[in-house]
Amino acid sequence: MTYNVRGMPPRLGAFRSSKPIIGMIHVGALPGTPAASQPLRLIQAQAVREAGIYRDAGVDGVMLENMHDTPYLRGAVGPEIVAAMAVIARAVKDAVRLPCGVQILAGANREAMAVAHAADLDFVRVEGFAFAHVADEGIIESSAADLLRYRRQIGADRVQVWADIKKKHSSHAITADVGLAETAHAVEFMRGDAVIITGAITGVAPRPADVALAKRGTRLPVLLGSGISAANLSAFVATADGFIVGSEFKRGGHWSARVDPARVRRFLRAVEAAR
Repeated sequence: MTYNVRGMPPRLGAFRSSKPIIGMIHVGALPGTPAASQPLRLIQAQAVREAGIYRDAGVDGVMLENMHDTPYLRGAVGPEIVAAMAVIARAVKDAVRLPCGVQILAGANREAMAVAHAADLDFVRVEGFAFAHVADEGIIESSAADLLRYRRQIGADRVQVWADIKKKHSSHAITADVGLAETAHAVEFMRGDAVIITGAITGVAPRPADVALAKRGTRLPVLLGSGISAANLSAFVATADGFIVGSEFKRGGHWSARVDPARVRRFLRAVEAAR
């Protein structure tokens, strides 16, 4: 048995599976964002429908993200986004009773923690937890010290922090001399709960060698956060500790489309075959 820096066995919260499959819910463009076109009630209803598809297919959990809110603000969002995400997230959690997480783009990690606490969620996915990078929104700096103090302040210690490293859609030139293993170790040292590895962009898988490097650097669970499909799953199932799946579950394999139940079932069959 290995232990993280807090002396506890590393594990992924409330998941029953040792390698959970987590379905992405990309909520519709929220009020006040450039692409907003629907009332919040309809956005919520669609999120609940997609969560129900995931539950009925047999995924282990779901995660909500405001990916339609482009272009993203950097490091913070307004109270209208926090309120909307909390309402939607609570409705999803109540409807499916699965482990549930949230990410608020871009790098709005405090806001995600507030939503998770209010909606009784299980984890937040955060960017810029350890080290800094340059995203298309600008420079995203380390948030670990502030975020974990905020988590303690609001009494949300049960909410796990899953940290992206060498995040997709970003330049990592300023940390080019810091490898994946060292970055993963920094997440553990800075009291994160899990590490997330991605490819270069949404829908692109990480390299198997990168997953191995991250595993070498940390005893925390290492999840894959982009590009995992029924076709490439076998390359990762032995090493990764979980899978966050979005594009593969959508019609036509595109993140912005609706969830396709047949694609979800196909992927889960591939999981069973690979295991």
